[in-house]
Formats: sequence, structure tokens, C-alpha cells
Amino acid sequence: MRGVSVHRGGRSVLTVGHLDIPTGVTAIVGPNGSGKSTLLHAIAGVLPLAAGDVSVSGTVAYVLQSQHASEHLLVTAREVVALARAAERGPFGRLRPADRAAVDEALERLDVAALGRRHLAEMSGGERQRVFVAQGLAQGADILLLDEPVAGLDVLSMRKIREIISDERAAGRAVVVAMHDLDEAARSDHVVLVNGRVVAAGPPAAALTPEHLRAAYGGRVLALGDDLVAIDDGIHHADHEHHHHDH
Repeated sequence: MRGVSVHRGGRSVLTVGHLDIPTGVTAIVGPNGSGKSTLLHAIAGVLPLAAGDVSVSGTVAYVLQSQHASEHLLVTAREVVALARAAERGPFGRLRPADRAAVDEALERLDVAALGRRHLAEMSGGERQRVFVAQGLAQGADILLLDEPVAGLDVLSMRKIREIISDERAAGRAVVVAMHDLDEAARSDHVVLVNGRVVAAGPPAAALTPEHLRAAYGGRVLALGDDLVAIDDGIHHADHEHHHHDH
């Protein structure tokens, strides 16, 4: 990213002077409303930029957060994942055997093959989120973008999605994950700390310093021994989530 600026409603919500994202797992962290989702959208190319440019080497798959999708949609798990392949075929393209194999493999990898014919409305939140991650995988992209993929999920779904992130990393892909958890970010290969701008980017030890965390989270950082805990209002007051959340 070079000289990127994203505006919403006439005001700047994210500015990025210079950012390179390597292969491996990159954690995007920052307080609620800091531009984490906006950064993912800019990489995915689904947002108009007010300035600057984003160059991507390879194809990108963006995984929706399941809570942003209507749970009343009468589409089956298999249809959701098949959409990933159908999009490339055009409106009248038929899925080829290779497409069907990619859909099957993605459903298997997320342990949702048994739900293939079930509607999204009949699934738990964790199952729905795994179906969306399967849709991302089925695209066979070089870069996988995940927006808080394990927020509020059951343990089984969390574990499965984390395993997928680790497998994709091992396969040499770039996995970019917006997240709240600083401990999890510290275990990533690369961290981008944002608050309307990129406060710091680099290996976790270099990016997650007390100074950078204070710059991103204001005074809401507690030092507990060697651990740093960011107190993000949105985590503790679910009722404020709607006001602060990146839409």
C-alpha cells in the first residue's frame, strides 16, 4: 500500500503511508472503529480509495464475518461455498469437476461437509462462520483475508479455523487476520497496529511495544508483568459495539 486514504461520509477513516504485507500470518489489531475492517476491504479491492494505490501480487479471497450475513438466507452450506467457484464462471458458467472437487475439499477441511444440504438459518454461529471460511478456501486464492474469524465462536469452530490459518500459512500463502486478541497477535508472523492510520508494522516484538500500544489504544493499556493488555471499550460493553464497530 502506498499513500492510501479511505474516506467515509466525507471524513478520513484510514490513511496508510507505506505498508508491505508479506506471506505468513499478519494480524491487524487496534481498538474498535480503528479501521481494521477498512484495511481488509482496501486490500480486497472492494472500497473506493480517496488516494493512493494497493498492489497485490496474486488473487485475494475475502471471508465475510458470518454475523454480517442474514441468517435467514435460504441457501445451503454447499451453495454458499459453490458461489466461490461460480463467480469466476460468469452467470451461465457451469461448475466443472475441478470446481466441485474444490468445494468438496473446502467443506471437508472445515468439518461442515455433513451440513452441505442444510440452510444457513439452521446452523449455529460457529457452523455458519466455518461455512464462510470454506467459501474463502474454495477460491484457491494466494491471499486469504479474515475479519475477526473466531470472535464469539464455540471452541470447536475456533480450533478448526485456527488450524486452517496455520495450514494456509504452511502452504506459503498470505493470511491477513483482523483480530482483537493481542496474545494471538503476538503469535503471528507479522503485526499491523492501526488506529485510523498505521501506528506500527513489523514482527510482533517490534510492533507490540508499550509505546506503540499506547499510541493505538490511548491510555487503555495495562502492563501486567511482561504482558500488555489493551482495554478496548467495545469488548467490555457489547451495547457500544454497534457505535464503534467498523462497518
